Amino acid sequence: MKRLRFLVSLPNDNRYQREQAKAAKETAERFGADVDVVYAENDAVKQSQQILEIMQSKEQPAPDAILAEPLTATGLVRIAEAAASANIAWGVLNSEVDYIEKLRLRSKSPIFSVTRDHTEIGRVQGKQFNALLPKGGAVLYIQGPVNSAAAAQRTTGVESIKLASIELKTLRSQWTEANAHSVVANWLKLSTATAERIGVIGCQYDGIAMGARRAFEEVLDSTQRDRWLKLPFTGVDGLPQEGQAWVTQGILAATVVSTTTTEVAIELLVNAMQTGKQPPACTLLEATSFPPLNVLEKMGKTLK
Repeated sequence: MKRLRFLVSLPNDNRYQREQAKAAKETAERFGADVDVVYAENDAVKQSQQILEIMQSKEQPAPDAILAEPLTATGLVRIAEAAASANIAWGVLNSEVDYIEKLRLRSKSPIFSVTRDHTEIGRVQGKQFNALLPKGGAVLYIQGPVNSAAAAQRTTGVESIKLASIELKTLRSQWTEANAHSVVANWLKLSTATAERIGVIGCQYDGIAMGARRAFEEVLDSTQRDRWLKLPFTGVDGLPQEGQAWVTQGILAATVVSTTTTEVAIELLVNAMQTGKQPPACTLLEATSFPPLNVLEKMGKTLK
């Protein structure tokens, strides 16, 4: 049997996506397959072009399978259709799309998605807000990009479970620490941006939380700077060496742990290619609070 070759298309090279790439390569190697990883630099057009160029390359054969985390809610539907027509296996990462079942009816190759349950991630984070602000208050809620389905689903989850007495004051950031730093630094220039109005800094990604924290560390007014930095910061991803480590170190108050999708996706892909059977159309990965909610409830009772 020939050595399989997979293409993994990721939206950017932030910490989480680098972990995605690492997991993809390690899992593929375990199965005797090769993986090429490309990053789209948060550019949806570039992502489509990258995948098409590799699929249509005359210099090397097309990959046996493509795993892609789309930058937009459309989920790279046209590229997926082209892959299916070329009998290239197609897997969607970290996004729920509406075309999987349709493509599975016409393709002999595996067509599936593996995604973290972003709505559940939002619900877990909403429970963290409730635990930290049992009497209500305001959360500076820094969301992902406006065109991101994951960001929208996480927001839906938070809003579905947060206490009515908790108000969300929202900002938007790309999925990068640098952009979050820039967004928060610009917001802090507004006269209304005072720590007295906020009880928690809630971010949809641990890297966003770290970028935001860096912006608060640069506040010139020492009284305001200290007030900002004493607030609980929360994030999402909870990688062992990053989000979870930052919670243990006291840099973050909490994170939402949900594993990488590439390891699961490649395992499903290889099994499907070996057996000739389609994997489940959609595999949802669980989310948990770190630390547990009862720990945050104790913390919430001590916050002013």
